[in-house]
Parts: sequence; C-alpha cells; structure tokens
Amino acid sequence: MNDIIVIGGGPAGMLAAVSSSKSGLKTVLLEKNEKLGKKLFITGKGRCNVTNSASHEEIMKNIVTNPKFMYSALEAYGNDDICRELEELGCPLKEERGGRIFPVSDHSSDVIRALTTALKDNNVTVRLSSEVKDVRKNEDLFEVTLSDEKVEKGKALIIATGGRSYPLTGSTGDGYRFAEKFGHTVKECRPSLVPLVVKEEWCRLLQGLSLKNTGLKMMCGGKVIYKDFGEMLFTHFGVSGPMILSASSSYQKRKSDDCVISLDLKPALSEDELDARLLREISENHEKHFINMLPDLLPAKMVPVIAYLSGIEEHKKCGDIKKEERKALVTLLKDLRLTITGTRGFDEAIITMGGVSVKDISPKTMMSKLVDGLFFGGEVTDLDALTGGFNLQIAWSTGYLAGVSAAEYVKGSI
Repeated sequence: MNDIIVIGGGPAGMLAAVSSSKSGLKTVLLEKNEKLGKKLFITGKGRCNVTNSASHEEIMKNIVTNPKFMYSALEAYGNDDICRELEELGCPLKEERGGRIFPVSDHSSDVIRALTTALKDNNVTVRLSSEVKDVRKNEDLFEVTLSDEKVEKGKALIIATGGRSYPLTGSTGDGYRFAEKFGHTVKECRPSLVPLVVKEEWCRLLQGLSLKNTGLKMMCGGKVIYKDFGEMLFTHFGVSGPMILSASSSYQKRKSDDCVISLDLKPALSEDELDARLLREISENHEKHFINMLPDLLPAKMVPVIAYLSGIEEHKKCGDIKKEERKALVTLLKDLRLTITGTRGFDEAIITMGGVSVKDISPKTMMSKLVDGLFFGGEVTDLDALTGGFNLQIAWSTGYLAGVSAAEYVKGSI
C-alpha cells in the first residue's frame, strides 16, 4: 500500500512525487506513456523554457487566468527554487531574452533526466505504461484502477494529468473526468497559446513569411484588448509566432465575432515620419514603377500583397502617385488589418485554457475543498499564462505545493 499516489508524469506530477517523497513517505507515480515528460520534451521547440527570471509580481502579471490563486504556490516554490533544484541535479541553466530560462545544453531531455534522477534518489516508485481507468475513495483510502485492472491504493491522491493540448503526448483530459467523478466543476476547456485563423485570403500568399520587430494590437468591439511587439509568422490558415500565441489567450478570454488584429509594419516610425519617408522614396524614384519602389520598404514576399491592398496600380510611376494614395499607403503600413475567425485546435495549442475550477481547491495546499486527501497540480487546473516560461512555473509551483501538502496530510499535519 502507498502513502501517496500521483497520476501524471509531466512536470507537475514529477515534482509532486519528488516533494512528497522527501519526507520519507511511500509515493508511486503513474504515467500512461512509455516514458516520463513526453510533453515536456517538446516544449520550447525541444529546448524547454524552464521558467522566467521575473519577480513573483511580474510572473503574476503574466498569468492570464486566476493569477491571485497562485500567490501561495509561488511563495512556497518559486522560479529561484526550480532553478536551484535543477542545477543541483546536474542540469545547468542560462538566461536569454525576456528573462527566459533554458538548459545550457538547449536539450529538454536534460531537464527530464534531472527530474528522473530526483525521483530515483527519493525512492519514488515509477510505473510507466500505466493508464488510469478509474479513481474512487473508499473510506479513508483512494483506489486507482489501471487499464490492466491492477489497483493502487493510497492515503492521498494527486491528480497532475495535464490538459488537452498536444493530445499525442498523452494529454487527453483524463484528469477532468477524475475530478468530475469527485464532484469538482471543470471550466470549459479551450486551446490557448495557439495559432489564429483569419478571414483574409491574401494572408495565404504570405505563407512562411516571418516578421520581426512588428507592432500588434488586438481589438474586439473596437476596444484594444492586447498589445505587443515582436515576432510573428504567416501561415496557410492565418498567423502564428510568439506574439500571436500570446495574443490568442486574450482572444480566448473574449472570443467574440468582431476581433481583429492590427499590424504595424513600421513601428519605429510615426505616421508623419513614415509619410516623409515615402515622399523621399517617391522623389528619389520618380520614374520607377510603384511596385519597384516597395522592396526598399518591405520583405519581397509582401510587396505584391501590399501593392494590391493599397489600390495603387502596380506600374504607376512613383511621380504620379497622388497625396491621398500616399496617405492611404501610410495607413496600410501602420494598420494592416486581419479579421480573426477562430483558433487552431488542441493539436497545435501549447496549453489548455480552463480546467478544474480553483474555487474547489485550497490555494494554500492545492487540496480539494470537496474531498480530503485529494490534490491537484499543473495544467489540469484552471490556470494558464502567457509564453516565456510562466506556464511551466505554474506546473512547478502547484506540483511542489501539492506534493508537500499531501505529505503533511498523510502525517496528520493538515
């Protein structure tokens, strides 16, 4: 018989198992896949953005859903703690742009290896290829039935099964079913940090084009709900890239039929400065065709699209461009509009928005308010954040707190 059962071998589950077993309690970790950290392996394009060096206050600002709930978990185990633990386990880290923390090796496998070492060092029993079929509480014991009909029993249960994003890694929403069986409310689950689908057909002509140093505003009902500056990518269905993924969180929160993206292709210039630049270009290329002036202003792939959208005839001589045409071009370059029609699915989403309602969970312990001895950690909960290592920090902090609290529960401290 076990003291603590942890379901899920992702970041939250592994850290929960490590932290619960450090007090000497018998902990078993159940993972449905043939290896641990399958989703963790592909995060950060295989580099694993472990966390962010930002202050706890800044981390809270980057948590989109229920940030206040995370206060106790961050205090219990913050970004400095996970960095220290991984480095002590032989995984040196480095800091990059925007405070993003990565392994020095740029290999997520090193993070998984470090956590696997911690599990072994703390005598956690790891059962791979062990899919959970059913969970229930029988008097004071939790009974977890596996797909092969074997039953694991424990005094405390931690559900850290992840969300529904990247289902091929095993994140298929099992934890929501378990939570509901225990009477918990599960908030609507939607793909987040996910590419956006747009209405404009010309967008497809730019497929593969990556823009850097671009300004972005997302507006719904005429109100700006998100602003950013950075990188994006045009695709066959719409737009993707770091800025777009973060913007998708705001879109999913609002999700109305009147959301548009405004791209500023020349954010370093004001409208007046851009107008002066165009006047200079026109003056210097007086006899050139309009289409041949644009490569000095835009990436080659974008030239025919902007020429078309401007309404200026491609072979019109620059010297013949009228003032109102020039002004319209300025507006186009400073406010290129894309109409959002939706998002891509869970297969392409980095995280899940929604999950087990935090109203049913104690923020100080991660224990259920409905069932004593039942704990939650990571993406299965209704917590999500922007890109930059913040979602993994949610997993580390809640996983650790769930593990420590489960140990205290078993010992009768809470």
